[in-house]
Amino acid sequence: MEQKITQVLEEIKKSENISESDKPAIIQKIEEWKKEKAAISDLMNTLEAWWIKVEPIFADVGLV
Repeated sequence: MEQKITQVLEEIKKSENISESDKPAIIQKIEEWKKEKAAISDLMNTLEAWWIKVEPIFADVGLV
């Protein structure tokens, strides 16, 4: 699981679909979640809010 989380963090850092201003906050939330397993619901809520922002981009390029 830790390896997959590390991979996700690397993909977020390289992503062109996530604004540079949002990346640090996303990464911070994931790092917090890694330390505190109970925080998963908070992480999911935060990621869902960001998904709402980036979903139209994925739709525009035909990925959703």
